[in-house]
Amino acid sequence: MSVTIDIAGLPPERLVFRASPLAELCTALHALAEPGHHPGLHGWTTATNAALKPDLADRLCEADFLWSSTFSDISHAFAALPGTHGQPGATLAEDLDMMDRLDDELFVDAALEISCSSKYSLRGPSPLVNAEIREQALERATARGPRQLAFAKRLLQDPPAVRAWLRRLFEDSAEAFFNDVWQRVRVQLANDARHKTEILRHKGLAEALAEVSPAVTLSPDGSRIVVDKLTSGHTTAVDPAVGAGVTFVPSSLGWPHLWVLHAPGWRPVIHYPVAAPELPGPQSLDLLTLRMEALAHPMRIRMCRYLARAAFTTGELAASHDISPPEVSRHIAVLKKAGLITTRRRGRYVLHQLDLTVVARLGSDFLEGVLR
Repeated sequence: MSVTIDIAGLPPERLVFRASPLAELCTALHALAEPGHHPGLHGWTTATNAALKPDLADRLCEADFLWSSTFSDISHAFAALPGTHGQPGATLAEDLDMMDRLDDELFVDAALEISCSSKYSLRGPSPLVNAEIREQALERATARGPRQLAFAKRLLQDPPAVRAWLRRLFEDSAEAFFNDVWQRVRVQLANDARHKTEILRHKGLAEALAEVSPAVTLSPDGSRIVVDKLTSGHTTAVDPAVGAGVTFVPSSLGWPHLWVLHAPGWRPVIHYPVAAPELPGPQSLDLLTLRMEALAHPMRIRMCRYLARAAFTTGELAASHDISPPEVSRHIAVLKKAGLITTRRRGRYVLHQLDLTVVARLGSDFLEGVLR
């Protein structure tokens, strides 16, 4: 499985490497919301979460599905706007100004990416104008909990008010902790972007992609960028509506994630980590064998991609994978017997989630693959 970006006939100068303050802020928020995804940042996430004022911590929880289970495209607002030439803002304020320029339908669609779904790659009606899509979004929000449901309802009722609330949240987060982070990493990210631009200019696209990640390659005929992920998708980099091109956004905090924005009508964006820390190996060969046998089935590997990001119900997993709920339950039982997932009840919903602490012992390659 992979995500492909059609670049046939695209001039090299339309491939842009540039850091984004808003994208890095949302990456930081993701790390704070899901510290298990980022064992190399344990000290920073623990200290930062402990230092958050209660009001800010509560507001971050209220909107955390924008950067926890999935990484909302609002962090790359420049990719939906014509005239930006694929360039993020030089400052957080500039990035937030671009977010403010998104029309309500684009903003709401991006903000309601509550769960990974094959529908992401399909252009469809907005929940603002389609009752069926609206109900689906609210049902997914319900499974995430009362805070997320309340946020989704507010968003659907008054997008401008939520947009203003979210901007203030980003600004308060910057004042509380991110300004210090950005001051520390911005030079590293600018240097990385400059370095890869030079490789592209002097050695070609294949070499530049190899520097981005071993998971990002050029197709043999040079017509497509291929990103190896546990999902499938396709988009084009030659859409004149948003300006032809691909933007590569480096992140200092993002490992092990490799995000690909491939929504219809948006400029493709590859958000990649600039460093990968080492993780410890498995503690027991027998335990590793048991768990790898549980993961030998391709459907269970696909399900792990979802369960690594957030907790999902049996019904959500069945709908996302086009299989029956009983079949999902059988796969869940195998994973649970191997000690790879945890289960908890929220009201009438039973939610399953991958135990990232256990999975980390299977090795960094597996962890990077399911979180990529």
